[in-house]
Amino acid sequence: MSAVKIGVSRQVVIPKKIHEKLGLEPGDYLEVELKDGKVVFTPKTLVDRALETALDEALADVKAGRVSKPFRSAKALVRDLKRRPPRARAKN
Repeated sequence: MSAVKIGVSRQVVIPKKIHEKLGLEPGDYLEVELKDGKVVFTPKTLVDRALETALDEALADVKAGRVSKPFRSAKALVRDLKRRPPRARAKN
């Protein structure tokens, strides 16, 4: 357990070990609530980090030109994937 001091503008510093253990980064959000006379901080994400990572990867693919043509339907996409050789499918 760590003791922390409340700053002039009601700021509280989260100890480094806890900060790292929770994987917090500057700009992250915490939910603050009062439970049984205790202040409880719970990390919150407005966008799931896994989704954010996937979107970043997708954007990098688009910027690098690793995209396929637009399809009118899911059926057309599947048909096109089946026509490609296995090696080409793995690259896209």
